[in-house]
Amino acid sequence: MSCVIEEVDLASDPTRYEDALERILVESGRDATKFLAAVFAILHSKTNFFSQPDASKVLARLLRDVKKAAAPGKGVSSGFFGAAAAEPAVKHASAAAAAPEPLEPAAHTNATSQVRDEPASATPSTPESEEPAAADDDMPASEGVAEPEEDKSKGLKPNAGNGADLERYSWVQTLGDVVVSVPVPPGTKGRQCAVDIKKGSLSVGVAGAPPLLAGELWAPVQAEECFWNVDGRALEVTLQKVDRMAWWRAVVKGEPEIDTQRVEPESSKLSDLDGETRQTVEKMMWDQRQKALGLPTSEEASKQAMLQKFMAAHPEMDFSKAKMM
Repeated sequence: MSCVIEEVDLASDPTRYEDALERILVESGRDATKFLAAVFAILHSKTNFFSQPDASKVLARLLRDVKKAAAPGKGVSSGFFGAAAAEPAVKHASAAAAAPEPLEPAAHTNATSQVRDEPASATPSTPESEEPAAADDDMPASEGVAEPEEDKSKGLKPNAGNGADLERYSWVQTLGDVVVSVPVPPGTKGRQCAVDIKKGSLSVGVAGAPPLLAGELWAPVQAEECFWNVDGRALEVTLQKVDRMAWWRAVVKGEPEIDTQRVEPESSKLSDLDGETRQTVEKMMWDQRQKALGLPTSEEASKQAMLQKFMAAHPEMDFSKAKMM
């Protein structure tokens, strides 16, 4: 099933889904985090929204629109998208009214004062100066630039084979194996290669020369099941993982690592797995996406649900200082 989100427009009938969403909210104990987790779970199981390359940007844009709609201090109603569309006129009108009395924004809600108080005190005679402050709090104007920088800190973006294309070699992987391709001088024969594969280490090169790739493997392999071959241009090594439920960040430790949260297994590969393995893989993928969005994983959501049930069963107890893990 395909899911493409370009624009969200509920202004024509903002209450269309209120009843259905209200039921989910009530069943979630009116816990916003649990409610959102339920919605994202539906999107994950019924659509391919989270596999879309711009999924994060779509969610960021929606969050920005909600914050902007809530900025006037009237709360977020079911028609907040309609309010957001008319927001520019509202902002200018409120800014003009606030110009003679710079402290007036303090009458709004706390969320509004946090966005507007500081700019108003710095330049009270220039209403337009409030606009950049609101935009910065909602979403950085350079979100397209900031996101790659954050991803880079977590690791390289995986190549099409969920590995990496590096200067000295390239590699790809599935949950079961890793295939490393190391360029060698043209015409190189198998007897001229020096390959040593052990459970926890790897050395690949040409006899009589320093290894082209060597070091401690990212994770143990089944050495007796590994093999290699050379086609005259590249030496290809196939490693069979011991843990067939984990993605590798690198072939050997100390080499550039990939961001495993951005690994995208092919759907056709998942369909080849047995039911239990496929369920495990899908759970891993869902948890990775939840972490990337700053939302609770399936295990964390389950713990929260258990705590909510316990709280409902014991209304006489004080849970005001309880922490939701």
